[in-house]
Amino acid sequence: MRSKVKPYVISIVIALAVGGASAFLTRNSMDIYNEIVMPPLSPPSWLFPVVWGILYVLMGVSAAMIYTDKNADDDKKRDALKVYGASLAVNFLWSLVFFNMRMFLTAFAVLLLLLFLILRTISLYSPISKTAARLQIPYAIWVAFAGYLNAAIWILNK
Repeated sequence: MRSKVKPYVISIVIALAVGGASAFLTRNSMDIYNEIVMPPLSPPSWLFPVVWGILYVLMGVSAAMIYTDKNADDDKKRDALKVYGASLAVNFLWSLVFFNMRMFLTAFAVLLLLLFLILRTISLYSPISKTAARLQIPYAIWVAFAGYLNAAIWILNK
C-alpha cells in the first residue's frame, strides 16, 4: 500500500511546494489588488489560494498517475512529465513577473506559454491516461481565466 501511495504524496508535495514557494516570494507584493484597477469578473483575493491549492493537488495526482502507469511506454511518460515540469516552472515564473515585477504584458505572454504547456501536457497524458489528462482540464480553464484577468489588468492599468 505504501509503495502505491508514495508517488502520489511526493507528486502532490512537489506541486504544492512550487505554489508555496511562489506565494512566499510574492507575499510582500499582494497589496497590488489595492493599487490597480481590476476588471469585471475579478474574484475576491481569498479565492486564489483556495483554487490554486485544489489545482496543485489535481496536478500532482495526475502526474503521479502518469508516473505509476505500468502499461505506458517509458519514453512517452518521460516526455509528458517533462512538459508538465516545464509548466510548473513557468507557473512559478508568472507569479514573480506579475506580482513582484508588475510587468503585466510580459506576465500575459508568460501565461500564454503556460496555457500552451498545459494543453500540451493534456495531449501527452491522454494516450497514457484519460483520467490524468482530464485532471489537468480545470488547470487549463483557470489559467485561461487568469489570462483574461491578466490582459484586462494590463489594459486597465497602462
